[in-house]
Amino acid sequence: MTDHQEWSAAPLALPTAPAAWLQLAAAGGWQAVVADTAHPVAHDVVSARVQGRTGLTADWCSLPYSVPVVAAPATGPGVAALQRAVRAAAAEGLPLQRMVVALIQFGDGRPPAVVRAAATMLQPQVSAVVHVPFDERIRTHGLAESHRISARKTREAAASLVRAVLESAHRTWGEPLPAAPIPAAATATPAVPTAALPARTAPVEEEVPA
Repeated sequence: MTDHQEWSAAPLALPTAPAAWLQLAAAGGWQAVVADTAHPVAHDVVSARVQGRTGLTADWCSLPYSVPVVAAPATGPGVAALQRAVRAAAAEGLPLQRMVVALIQFGDGRPPAVVRAAATMLQPQVSAVVHVPFDERIRTHGLAESHRISARKTREAAASLVRAVLESAHRTWGEPLPAAPIPAAATATPAVPTAALPARTAPVEEEVPA
């Protein structure tokens, strides 16, 4: 699923509540939904613990048959941030055993030694680590022309990522996967009768909260 926009376009206004995506999947009859989020995992986990609430990461992980995919740049700072996020998730008891890590390269050539070492250390902690190579077309156009992506390494990495997600799901819940529960329909807000609305004889200025 992609919005086919250029990188410079503003993000779409999408719901942040994971349960909304479960409703969307049920309403559309889809067998799988890929939700692309951008929240910082480590900050979310730590903030939720400090504030005594359930974090967004935990909400995503609690959805039926969800496989978290965490993406990080294949750089020294990128894998350092990833390792902090994994430690925070492990301390919170989140399901690392079904998490898939995608290390994204931002240039041609072999990943740096620190990235390869981090991937080796992460492998026993998560379900899979997949290396995604640099692709100039995606870097320039995003997925606006996804049908024109022809680089062999890119296609192989995409297939590896999908295979890793499916294998994680099958190891956890079996094969074939059982049917996901259908969430209850959202309760509609009752309409206010027109007669109950106060009549306005002059324009009213609405206050904008500071």
